[in-house]
Amino acid sequence: MLFRFLVGGFVVSVFSALADVLRPRSLAGLFGAAPSVALATLGLTIAGNGVVYASLEARSMIGGAVALFVYTYLATWMMFRYKPSALLVTAGLLAVWLSSAFAVWSLVLK
Repeated sequence: MLFRFLVGGFVVSVFSALADVLRPRSLAGLFGAAPSVALATLGLTIAGNGVVYASLEARSMIGGAVALFVYTYLATWMMFRYKPSALLVTAGLLAVWLSSAFAVWSLVLK
């Protein structure tokens, strides 16, 4: 547990330092959270379960990122184009996120 804590903390710190250097500041949260946690998780998975299992996990993370991109792109487009409530758009597009994640899984990851 201590090793996991140290690896995760180190990777999060590196990405936070990178985010502190980059502009605009609004992107800092992206570099401080998801990529660092994903890399720490993959490193621990390689150490614990081997490269083959970690490659499956990495492909799953990429598939999830593709689905999130589709969801985010559509939500942003709808918000700027039609100016509806954020709750309506984000809740309404959850089905899009789920279907795009399933499509990526069935086409690539299966």
